[in-house]
Amino acid sequence: MENTTQTLPNGGQPTPPRKEIKPKTGCLGSTMIIILLLVILLPIGIWMWRAYNRMVTKEEAMNKAWSSVNIAYEKRAVIVEQLINTVRGSALFEKSTMTDVIKARGNALTDKEATDDSKRIDVDKTQAELTQAIKGLQSDFSKAGGLNVGVVVEAYPDLKSPELFKKLMDDLNNIEREIVTAREGYIKEVNIYNTYIRKFPRNIFSSIFGFDVREYYKASAGSENAPTKGEEMVDDFK
Repeated sequence: MENTTQTLPNGGQPTPPRKEIKPKTGCLGSTMIIILLLVILLPIGIWMWRAYNRMVTKEEAMNKAWSSVNIAYEKRAVIVEQLINTVRGSALFEKSTMTDVIKARGNALTDKEATDDSKRIDVDKTQAELTQAIKGLQSDFSKAGGLNVGVVVEAYPDLKSPELFKKLMDDLNNIEREIVTAREGYIKEVNIYNTYIRKFPRNIFSSIFGFDVREYYKASAGSENAPTKGEEMVDDFK
C-alpha cells in the first residue's frame, strides 16, 4: 500500500493555514463617538456653568440693591419716630396730619430678604402711604415757616427740643433723597439682571435654572394721593 504521508524537509510538520486577523473596529468606533461627544458637550457644559454663576451674581447684586432700599426705609422710620416724639403736644402740625403719619409708620413694612415680587409690591405700597403722610408733615412745616426754622421755633415755643427738631427735619429731607437714589440703584440692577437672563440662548436655560424676570419698582396705584384717613384715631398723640 502506498504511503501518502508527505515528509517535509528536515522532518518538520506541516504548518497550519494562518487565520486572517480582522481589525477591532468596535472599540475604535466607540472611542471616536465618546471623543466627539466630549468635543460638543464640554464647551456647552462650561458655558452653562458660567452662565449660571453670572445669573447668581446678578441676582445677588439686585437683592443687595433692594436691601439698600430697605435700609433707607428703616432709617426714615427712625427719624419719623423721633420727630413725632419731638413735636408731641405741639401745635406745629395738624392733629390729623400726625395721625396719618403715626398710622402710616406703624403699617410700613420692610423686607430685606424679599425675593418675590408680590412681597416687594407690599413693601412699596406701605412705604408709599408713609411717603404721602410725610408730605403732609412737610406741608404743615412749610405753612409754619418752612426753611426758616428759627421762625418756626419762635412761633411754637412748646417744641420740646428746637435743635433736635431742626436736625430731624434736615435728616428727613436727606433720607428722602437717599430713598430715591436707592430705588434708582435697584431699578438699574433689575434692568441688568432681566436683560441678561432674557437674551438668547440664556433665556432657554434661565427658567430651567429657576431665574425669572423681575418687575421694576413702580409706585403703587393711588400713591400720588394722600392716604385715606381711617376711622380710628391714635390715642397717644395729644
